[in-house]
Amino acid sequence: MPQSVPSLPRRVARLLRTSLFAQVACALVIGVLVGRLWPEVATAVQPLGDGFVRLIKAMIAPLVFCVVVAGITKAGDLKAFGRIGIKALIWFEVATTIALVVGLVAGNLGRPGFGMNVDPASLDASAVDEKTGGGELPSTSEFILHSLPDSAVGAFAENSLLQVLVLACLVGAALLHLGNTKVPAILPAIEQAQELVFAVVGFIMKLAPLAVFGATAHLVGEYGLGALSTYGKLIGICYAVALIFLVLLGIALKVVTGLSLWKFIRYTREELLLALGTASSETVMPRMMQKLRQAGCRDDAVGLVLPTGYSFNLDGASIYLSVGTLFIAQAVGIDLTLGQQVTVVLVLMLTSKGMAGVPGSAFLALSATASALGVIPAGAVALLLGVDRIMDAMRVSVNLLGNCVAVFAVSRWEGALDAHRAKKVLSGEIEFVPEEEQESGVDLKKDPVEPSRESRNDDVLAASVATSGAASASASTSNETDPKVS
Repeated sequence: MPQSVPSLPRRVARLLRTSLFAQVACALVIGVLVGRLWPEVATAVQPLGDGFVRLIKAMIAPLVFCVVVAGITKAGDLKAFGRIGIKALIWFEVATTIALVVGLVAGNLGRPGFGMNVDPASLDASAVDEKTGGGELPSTSEFILHSLPDSAVGAFAENSLLQVLVLACLVGAALLHLGNTKVPAILPAIEQAQELVFAVVGFIMKLAPLAVFGATAHLVGEYGLGALSTYGKLIGICYAVALIFLVLLGIALKVVTGLSLWKFIRYTREELLLALGTASSETVMPRMMQKLRQAGCRDDAVGLVLPTGYSFNLDGASIYLSVGTLFIAQAVGIDLTLGQQVTVVLVLMLTSKGMAGVPGSAFLALSATASALGVIPAGAVALLLGVDRIMDAMRVSVNLLGNCVAVFAVSRWEGALDAHRAKKVLSGEIEFVPEEEQESGVDLKKDPVEPSRESRNDDVLAASVATSGAASASASTSNETDPKVS
């Protein structure tokens, strides 16, 4: 009897029940509609998104610590870990510089602020102070000093990723130095804590659709769609530059690792949509770490490169800052010379490294750039207040993909990438399974499609034994039933 095909409503209901991507996509659409039709309701649901971000952030520091410590001890080579860090920093600097230069070229060609003729005296500079809370970006020495923890508990309490990374490196080095004979229970305890953190993240991720709904409704309800007409050219240029940069990233990924960025985007579409909906790449860091590890990247490379990239590899922010600087200058009628634009790149190369975790960091970086040039009025930075929130989608997506590409590239250079497995995972031949749903004792990093040589030999041996046994049994039966055989 032919099997009945489920009706369309049942298939849609099943998809919504089982697919996080479908749930988040629906929440995104509903959030836009609610924000557009009922702005007062949109403000009331904002805590849904904020609460989700807070819950995820609470898990990031212990997760990074566990992954890095376990990665160092399993790799068994602290020098290799140092090489990974140096190669990652080189990649970050090259990538952000390219992003800045591409943004400046596009800003010169597209001229998004040309013809606005804004009077800087008419702008309210106090609005920028309100946005930034009167803070300022740390200097290079302050940034380096702040990366060193003055309290082991404080690093976790303040959720400072760089300080947690330093602590994790020290603990991992100490475990390698002492050896498993002196501290046999520490590493298993850290691995069990890691499994516990992933399980908690799995629980929190079930709230992702509510978070996307709340964040999207608030964005549309508070800012509306009016900025699209006022800043349409600036928005279009920034997103076009982001697309060009992603194409360059895809080419670099293909050349270095042989992997496809488009396939990786499909592989991580749930996380990317969640990051876009909540306007935060931190909300998907735990899941991205899982997906990168299951895609063949070694634990130590994932644990070091991805969290470090959140502070050092802000490619999307670099694009926004370079285009935004030219937009401000053009809007107030100032043509920057080539030398001044080179100064923009040099200043932003430094200021963008201290942006992570600082409220209103983009405006602080722009203000620092304007002060360094000495020709752009500081109050002109207020021109970007109306469009800053709309740029979050571009910044978050490019930052996140840039960091993931960095993980693959650095892993390949260090020999910490299983390229064969990565291609199968990105092609869908090996299905991703969240670590909180994995069976105990099962290592999903081993390729389930092709068994190891030892297992193939065991299968051959078992088959030969079974065949010989069957042949012996058959011969014995023939001897008993055939009277001609004496």
